[in-house]
Amino acid sequence: MEDPWIADRCYPALNSSCTKFARPKALYIIMYIFLSSISVSTVFLNLLVIISISHFKQLHTPTNLLILSLAVADLFIGLTVMPVEGSRLIETCWYFGDMLCNIFPFITLVAVAGSLWSLVLVSIDRFIAIRDPLRYSLKVTHNKVVIIVVLSWCFCLLYMFFLLYDHLTDMEPHRTCHGECLLTISFSWIVADVFVSFMVPCSTVIILNMKIFCTAKYHTKVINSVTERERAGNKDTIRSKKSSRKAAKTIGILVTVYLLCYMPYNLSIFVYGTDSYSYVWTCLLWIMYLNSCINPIIYALFYTWFKVSTKHIITLVILHPGSSYFNVNSDVK
Repeated sequence: MEDPWIADRCYPALNSSCTKFARPKALYIIMYIFLSSISVSTVFLNLLVIISISHFKQLHTPTNLLILSLAVADLFIGLTVMPVEGSRLIETCWYFGDMLCNIFPFITLVAVAGSLWSLVLVSIDRFIAIRDPLRYSLKVTHNKVVIIVVLSWCFCLLYMFFLLYDHLTDMEPHRTCHGECLLTISFSWIVADVFVSFMVPCSTVIILNMKIFCTAKYHTKVINSVTERERAGNKDTIRSKKSSRKAAKTIGILVTVYLLCYMPYNLSIFVYGTDSYSYVWTCLLWIMYLNSCINPIIYALFYTWFKVSTKHIITLVILHPGSSYFNVNSDVK
């Protein structure tokens, strides 16, 4: 009896075509709507972050430049990675040609690495801000952050090019049949990459945020021990410390969510490899991608400026002359 899940070949005219697995029509439509919604939401939300930070002068701070870098990486994932991976998941065939098969892993890994290293830089920035607030503005300047962000992206590009050099330069894509796209990289390199691209930066982020938490806790005790009179006399200092603690808390949540989304997939690589199509591996992969959609939601929940700037963008207030100088942070008087 013929298997009802096997519909046809990916390329019916080719004898070497892979088998295409059909799905019930209702499931097929639901999957397309669901995955398309995630991709569109990721692009839309991260565009709001990018437009907000780029347009409003008040948001041109070193920390927000790092958040901008993170949003750009998440935008790439929603704009390029999610649609291609979603189509491959639903259609069970690769329809994007040999050239994209060669460069798609490079695009994916650069975006994922850019996201993680942006998070590392954000953690370093918050650590300096809460550990040494008086000299923060001297240590962390706009120009320095721009240079560091550019260098971090260049590092990601060069590292991934070196890692995937054989795959990128392979004129004949590695596959067992037409309609398949496999990543040609040895397992030993995969293990090394997980260590370099995930374990080391994640360990750095965890250690930094633990130190941030301890410092913020100490600051809380200091503030609580200050008398009402001293509070009135040092209102600006106390407000600054509270602002730093709030920012540290937000970054801590951002890091925790990131680790919960990325760690299961990276650990699963040791079990399933990088070209597995098991249900567990696929779910973990999409949970990792989903992080790019969650990050802007975290900004919306904890950053006043994102709520205000989003309202200005959606209502087209940003088209008014001088709108770039609007106050989008109610904490700033």
